[in-house]
Amino acid sequence: MTNGRFSAHSFHATQAELNQSFVSGLWMQAKGPRVLGLVDPHSEADAGSLVASESGLVDQAVRAARDALREWSRSPRTVRRNALEGLIQGIEARREIFAQTISAEIGAPIDFCHKQQVAAALAHLRATLAALECESNDSQLGPDPAHRVRYEAMGVAALITPWNWPLNQVVLKVGGALAAGCPMVLKPSEYATRTAVLFAQVMAELDLPAGVFNLVIGDGQTGADLVAHPGVDVVSFTGSTRAGSHIAATAAARFARTTLELGGKSPNLLFADCDLETAMTQGVAHCFRNSGQSCNAASRMLVERQVYDRAVALAAEIARATPLGAPAAPGPHLGPLVNRAQYERVQGYLDYGVTSDARLISGGPGRADGFAQGYYVTPTVFADVTPENRLFQEEIFGPVLTMTPFDGEDQAIALANQTPYGLAAYVQTSDPARADRVSRQLNAGMIQVNGTSRVQGAPFGGRGASGQGREAGIWGIRAFQDIKSISGAARMPQT
Repeated sequence: MTNGRFSAHSFHATQAELNQSFVSGLWMQAKGPRVLGLVDPHSEADAGSLVASESGLVDQAVRAARDALREWSRSPRTVRRNALEGLIQGIEARREIFAQTISAEIGAPIDFCHKQQVAAALAHLRATLAALECESNDSQLGPDPAHRVRYEAMGVAALITPWNWPLNQVVLKVGGALAAGCPMVLKPSEYATRTAVLFAQVMAELDLPAGVFNLVIGDGQTGADLVAHPGVDVVSFTGSTRAGSHIAATAAARFARTTLELGGKSPNLLFADCDLETAMTQGVAHCFRNSGQSCNAASRMLVERQVYDRAVALAAEIARATPLGAPAAPGPHLGPLVNRAQYERVQGYLDYGVTSDARLISGGPGRADGFAQGYYVTPTVFADVTPENRLFQEEIFGPVLTMTPFDGEDQAIALANQTPYGLAAYVQTSDPARADRVSRQLNAGMIQVNGTSRVQGAPFGGRGASGQGREAGIWGIRAFQDIKSISGAARMPQT
């Protein structure tokens, strides 16, 4: 470090760098009594410690963002475009170190980090860039040019991100805020801090005005201090439903806007006319992907009774054939869960499941076979899970699939909608009319039919206990903008 700034010697966060926040263009050492020990999810060995930023540093970061608001909110589109292009190039140049860091930090297999974690982040940034270039923030309303609509930066943005997709969730928020004209303060999960520090080092190279991007390292209290700060105009949070509810209430007290991407218990509806083998292979894999630690995991499989027994047998086969392995090892295996707390949470659900009325058909409680240490959970499938069962209703966030039979379309829709969540839903059928009809009736923000992936830039978000607002593409930009109508003053050429 020189004069409070990182040198460009490497893009790997050391223990010393781990406790640095980035405020107003300078790196600052975190100080305070709250220290969190970090653990390697594969070996359970000590992985360093994190000093949580105190409220004084949070206040300094928000003030820096407010100082940058006037300049950045009025910055030309070309400046914001250049910032996004530079961010994409910076991540591209460091794909390998990002993948290695994510893998070591959260336990995701290295190939998955390359092909999914880092690739998804870059794809989302490109979609944000495309939306910025194609959409107008000042457009005529109706035939009279004297009437128009403007989208303007909402103000200072607080960005709070989770550990499960640590780079992807950061770029969804940072990219949208940058494009919208909002200076920001990012508070990443304490379990994915090294990834966030690497990201901040890339941001530091972009030569943005001081205060446009700020990073504060810390724990839940740090996040709470940020959300409660009166200088924050909009909060974008991804995390648990419980935390999201508290954040929404805190922000609402001063009428600050919120975008909340919360939990999910997403149904996957398999009708008897679908390609069952393909639907099962894709469906089980989607549930287990990232070791089940994805908010939109297809964790509730609803199967038409005519093919239910066959589907259960296939699920058991697929689950038993799903390999586990070390994060650093190449291959398509699953890794460990992120930490002991998450491991014990999932084990609690598995213990409950075997004592409930559900039928265990594969996997179950206990550390996965072949691992003397590490937070490894055996991929598990429970059949005959009723709507009253906790496994049906509650987000487990681990490699645990539930299966439930249904009789007919109406019951399938009713079962799918029978939880407080509404993030994603999946439909498998060979009947196009049914696919459309069912999709319209599912209470979810995102529907995918027959394994079709969402196009880049499609809105990401849900309803109910899954949150409010949308991310990605133009929706991710609009989440940080206010709408203003102007009547009687046509848009004039800017000088």
